[in-house]
This record gives sequence, structure tokens and C-alpha cells, in this order.
Amino acid sequence: MGGMSSQFGQLFRISTWGESHGGGVGVVIDGCPPLIELTEADIQRDLDRRRPGQSEIVTPRAEEDRCEILSGVFGGKTTGTPIAILVRNKDARPEAYKEMETAFRPSHADFTYQAKYGIRNWQGGGRASARETIGRVAAAAIAKKVLATFSPSLEIVAYVKSIHGIEAEVDPATVQFAQVENNIVRCPEPEATAKMIELIKKMRSEGDSVGGVVECVIRGVPPGWGEPVFDKLEADLAKAVMSLPATKGFEIGSGFAGTLLTGSQHNDAFEMRDGKVRTKSNLSGGIQGGISNGEAIFFRIAFKPTATISQKQQTVSTGGENVELAARGRHDPCVLPRAVPMVEAMAALVLCDHALRQRAQNGG
Repeated sequence: MGGMSSQFGQLFRISTWGESHGGGVGVVIDGCPPLIELTEADIQRDLDRRRPGQSEIVTPRAEEDRCEILSGVFGGKTTGTPIAILVRNKDARPEAYKEMETAFRPSHADFTYQAKYGIRNWQGGGRASARETIGRVAAAAIAKKVLATFSPSLEIVAYVKSIHGIEAEVDPATVQFAQVENNIVRCPEPEATAKMIELIKKMRSEGDSVGGVVECVIRGVPPGWGEPVFDKLEADLAKAVMSLPATKGFEIGSGFAGTLLTGSQHNDAFEMRDGKVRTKSNLSGGIQGGISNGEAIFFRIAFKPTATISQKQQTVSTGGENVELAARGRHDPCVLPRAVPMVEAMAALVLCDHALRQRAQNGG
């Protein structure tokens, strides 16, 4: 599969393309079932949540990120043929990246892309830029429409759980999408949100950055989704979210904290409830043996502090000399608020793919 690294999914397969400062970015979706109602507005809603310039705590790059559906939709419905979506880049400022032509930004992909290909698009980070995630979010908006058709009770809610040392108290069982979306940090707890905004503004003024944790809960997944062994549901979720820029860790259910429990404490006891097999606790995070068990799936993903900062840093030039670099350009002092729709998107893509795989293999 060498050279195919921009594809994701088995039956619901996407290919993203484009760079930060090229003509545009986008995605081709293959395997979307026909007769799903779809408009550009359906896709635009999620792109607006991901786009830059949406608030005072994210990058001020002014991109509308208007999507254009080029194929695969006719009369407001999917046709079953490949769907191509394009978003043009409007507010690129390549001149702000001139220093990166010859100096590698610390903890960024500049050096590694150069090492791999011997050439790189240094404007805005090129393919390593989070602008690449536009294609994923657009494709996921379609995945959500497919899921709503096949599994109407399914819902995906991601939110900022912590930023730096500020942790929000959130109940994954009851948290609602509207609570997440009512503030610019996308944290459902108001007290933590206020502290987070203050910290992010402070970091921006100091030319520094911070990281944090996004938590995601998926409710209403029926038992039986996921494939044993290599394509376990949590393995595919882990690969999906760890393929996002700036990710550094993944845990599901009890995660690393589960290592502090004994088996008798950690096991989720089964019981019959409303005629269904349920678990009394949910330390498994809704997945056992790689297959959903009908309980809520919840996982956490760690995002590092944004690599591009405007403070002076020690680095190396393409000519092999030790140099100093103070990055210019427009960057997020904290990626977390914009990462929320990206995490949701990757979860939706995995679930849609596994929903279709379950139907293909088992008829439902």
C-alpha cells in the first residue's frame, strides 16, 4: 500500500488531497450508498465549526471554507458514484513562511517531510497543515447522513475535556452537542471554559501554545459492530484519531487508569435490562473483543501544544547550520477548540465504514 497514505476506510473510502497554500483542498468519497439526501449546507455546517477565524482564540486566517460538491449528487440525493468535494484556499499568505523555506520548525513536519521526499511545500506546512482535515470533516458530514439513515439513534459528541492543567467535569452519559457548541472553546463546563479562554489568550500574547485532551462519546451504537483481530473497532478509532495533526495519545474506556484496578474491580458485570443484555458499569468503553456491546463508546485523545510558536527557537537550516527561528504566519495558540469537529469526523468515518461492513457481512 505504499503511496496510498491519503486513503482511509474499507467500504466507505475517502481520499483527501491538497495543501495549506495550494489552490484548494478536498476529498473524494467512494462507496457512499445511493439515495441519501445531501446538500452543500449539510457539509458546510461542520466545516464552519472547523474553519479558522471563527473566534478570538483561534488562528485569524480568514477562510470561509465554502464547499463545492463536484460529483456524486443529483437532485439533492447521492447517486452511489464517487462524491468529490472542493474547498478553495482564499487567504493564503505564503510570504509569512519564507523563513521555513530554509529553517526547520522544531517539532513540526518540516524536517521529516524533507527527509522522506527530498522536497516539500514549505508554505503553511503544505500537506502537514491542519487544512488537510477539511476533506475529512466534509466526508464525515456525509458519513453522519448515512449513519442517520441506518442508525437514527446514534449520536457522536466530542468536547474539550482539559487544556493544559485545567480539567472540566463532564458526564459523558448526558453531555449534549448544544452544550459543547455554546462557547468558543467547545467545553461544556462554563467554569472551566472561562479559565481555558483566559489561558489561551495569555499564551497567544506570549507567543506560546498549550495542548490538552478531547473526549468523545458515541451513544446508540448497536452491539455487533467492529471486526475481530486487526480491525477491532477501538483499533480503527485509534488509528483514525491518531492520524489527526498534533495527536499524542489515545485511550478508551478506563484507559491507563484501568491499570490501577484489579480484575474484580474492572470487569463490567452483565445484567438483563429492558429485555437486553447490558453492563452494570462501562469500564470497557462500549467495546469488548473489538466489537461494540451496545453501551456508550467513549475515548480520549491527547493533543500536544501547537508546534508553531512565535518565540525565538533554536533550529537547523536546510544547509545544515544551527540557526534561530521566530515563526511568523497565523496559528492557533491551542488546537483543541478546532480539533473537536475533527475528532467527531474521524469517529463518524470509522462508524459509517463499520456499519456498512456489518450490513455487508451479516445483513444488518
